[in-house]
Amino acid sequence: MEQVRRQVDRLCWSGILLGLAFTMTNVQSFAANGAEAWSLPWLAAWLLDPMVSLVLLAILRAEQVTARYGIRTGGWVRGAKWFTLAATYVMNTWGAYAARAADMVVLHSVPPLVVFVAAEAVTDLRDKLTAAVRAASVNADGEPVAEPVVPRSPDPKRRISFDEYLGRAREAWRPDITVTPAWIREVTGCSRGLSSRLAAALIEEVEQR
Repeated sequence: MEQVRRQVDRLCWSGILLGLAFTMTNVQSFAANGAEAWSLPWLAAWLLDPMVSLVLLAILRAEQVTARYGIRTGGWVRGAKWFTLAATYVMNTWGAYAARAADMVVLHSVPPLVVFVAAEAVTDLRDKLTAAVRAASVNADGEPVAEPVVPRSPDPKRRISFDEYLGRAREAWRPDITVTPAWIREVTGCSRGLSSRLAAALIEEVEQR
């Protein structure tokens, strides 16, 4: 399941990058607006598509990482993603609509729309595959793997430190477990606000091994 998740992630990102690369020449033509080849306006027009695409890729990558920790982004992030996708679509198809060429409209609509659909799907796919990885964590008899018992402080009034919570999570972690704030809360009993920090710290430790 982990291997499938990595393959799906890489294929989706490859499709997004190829779709954005396809739109580059059409966006350049839109921005150049008939400028003479190799003139300053013509050269500057090549900067427009990478400018929009890099912002879009940064947003998508950030969404992917935050989704890994179970954190949802706000409305500004989603608005920025949709705006960059819409801008890419409009600039890529403007010439085809102006020429009223239906075949060209279809041709130049497919790559931006594929990027749009993949951008929306990749985060949800990762969440579902993560859930599938957890569901696949069973023993040879087909029974769920028992979660480790979380040790509790003998003194309920004593404040548990960050390092103690992290130590509990470290002991409970296994290679087949995907670290999320929800899993951290389950095995340590920490608060919701602290679980994100603990998850980030444990993932950093795991990746350095």
